Amino acid sequence: MDNIKPIIIASDKSWIEGEAVRQLETTARLPGMKRAVGLPDLHPGKGIPIGAAFLSEGIIYPHLVGNDIGCGMGLWQTDIAVSKFKLDKSVKKLTGFEEPWTGDSRAELSSHGLPEGLWPYALGTIGSGNHFAEFQRIDTVFNDNIFNASGLDKKSIALLVHSGSRGLGQSILMDHTRKYAGKGLSIGTDAFTTYINKHDQAVSWAQVNRKVIAKRFMDALGTQGECLLDICHNSVTPTQGGWLHRKGAAPSDKGLVVIPGSRGTLSYIVRPRQDMADISLCSLAHGAGRKWKRSDVKGRLSKRYSVSDLTHTSLGGRVICEDKALMFEEAPEAYKNVAVVISDLESANLIDVVATLRPLITYKTRR
Repeated sequence: MDNIKPIIIASDKSWIEGEAVRQLETTARLPGMKRAVGLPDLHPGKGIPIGAAFLSEGIIYPHLVGNDIGCGMGLWQTDIAVSKFKLDKSVKKLTGFEEPWTGDSRAELSSHGLPEGLWPYALGTIGSGNHFAEFQRIDTVFNDNIFNASGLDKKSIALLVHSGSRGLGQSILMDHTRKYAGKGLSIGTDAFTTYINKHDQAVSWAQVNRKVIAKRFMDALGTQGECLLDICHNSVTPTQGGWLHRKGAAPSDKGLVVIPGSRGTLSYIVRPRQDMADISLCSLAHGAGRKWKRSDVKGRLSKRYSVSDLTHTSLGGRVICEDKALMFEEAPEAYKNVAVVISDLESANLIDVVATLRPLITYKTRR
């Protein structure tokens, strides 16, 4: 077995838990692994690290992709002018998204080349955990040339959607685990072909899901918009030299990337630098990365904040989350400093910062 030494792209200012490093090193020792890279948002997952990319040869590992195959970020620019955006009125209008979408799910799936019976009733729903939909405005532009070419408009409200393949991805991983546990799949075998076909469908489904979620949210506010980018950070794809697994890692070869912080911090629009892409396996941080375990957050914060306190952010935004446990679990304090993550990526010459986005309304869930 090759002894692959992973690299971690992070400065001394980045807080990276020792367990995340151990998980990265353990994963790097899997058969067929050629390279392993930890990004500045690296943090422990359920046996494997999140915020990492892995290159394998001759074999793939579905458990490295995880259960939320195709999870990613989509950014829409809406037709709502920032000057006319009414915060409190908009909060009241954003309801009903936990119910199934009333549009034609089957036709939507079919129009994107997916089987019309592929998990249709979950289409257009956000899910739980760290998933969200967030209305934002441009806060600061750092590179006018890139910004102007992107199609973004300082005067318009943006909508960021973070979601994935919902129960579809979960069912695919469960089926694999039931048959093969944590074993990899050799390239070219029937099992490999079956998984990759299902994986690719789930990635497409997740992209359609973000599109429908965005439509539902824009419809609720009586607007429409244009999708400016959509990136996937949980996947396995063929690349030169092998198969690239990304677990909580945004691609740096698909154009602009949004790297969110938390509901209480700015998000960043960045342009990947292609001349340095190889060092990071063409991958970037997908967010700030968790600092605290979900099970620890309420104990740390419940004496400092009430649930109602957490519905307003330090940046003047609103949070819609009627799940009390989730409200604490996703508190800004539970996440690392996204500015440090961005600084580390800049120091590694992996990105150019284009602009920041300020959260206005972060939607998690109604009852």
